[in-house]
Amino acid sequence: MNEQLTAAGIPAEEITTESKSTFSRWLDGIRTAIWEKWVDFRHEWKKITASALVSPLLYMVALGWGLGSMVNTGGRPYIDFLVPGIIALATMNTAFSSVSVSLNVQRLFERSFDQIIISPVPMASYIFGQMIGGALRGMYAGVLIFLISLLFGTSIHVNVLFFVVMFLNGLVFASLGVLASVIASSHLDISRFSTFVITPMTFLCNTMFPVDRMPAAVAVIINCLPLTHTSRMLRAIAYTESINVLSIIYLIVLAAVFIALTNVIISRKSNL
Repeated sequence: MNEQLTAAGIPAEEITTESKSTFSRWLDGIRTAIWEKWVDFRHEWKKITASALVSPLLYMVALGWGLGSMVNTGGRPYIDFLVPGIIALATMNTAFSSVSVSLNVQRLFERSFDQIIISPVPMASYIFGQMIGGALRGMYAGVLIFLISLLFGTSIHVNVLFFVVMFLNGLVFASLGVLASVIASSHLDISRFSTFVITPMTFLCNTMFPVDRMPAAVAVIINCLPLTHTSRMLRAIAYTESINVLSIIYLIVLAAVFIALTNVIISRKSNL
């Protein structure tokens, strides 16, 4: 391509400058979104930490201590089964809410989302930055849950791949949060989206009980949901077992589909 432009009389220096400019705009979009998430976290970290811990702590107390002795998980302590599932749902909830709520407020109330659209920053790079910021926020919640689970007597194995899976899960649900915020016509729509999409996955996706105990037809649907793959991979790593690489590919593909859908919707909407 560069050779064709040079043959057409365009100096190579201009071609290089233009490509650098495009790359720089992409970096600016990613940095802007991540910096926005960092500023929000820096000022609200106490509230963010508290909200990320409340529900998982209740699950560990009520289920880990309360029902754990009555649940059979193949000879392993129920708390070791439960903690990877709670970490998966904590990264999901935190990543989704940290992106969907803030972008929805920006788009419908502050109207600052319009400034991003008309700026030179590519929208896809800003969305990707939001995804990274949401995924990092989700990882923060997941690490907190893991540290607290040690007080409950868990003995799960953790390695680098464990955190990679957490990050991928955060990317998927942060990208879903961006998509939900663009589709929503009011702030209540985000709550409804959480009720009908996020909440069912919290309880069904291999988080608190094995999927194989569900009816076969229901299990097929549940196995298509991203949180099921995350829970299964985190639990396999925690048990020092091998993971299914197809599950990692599935999460990456889902994140790419969500970001592509968001770009299509934004490009087709005349008024966000």
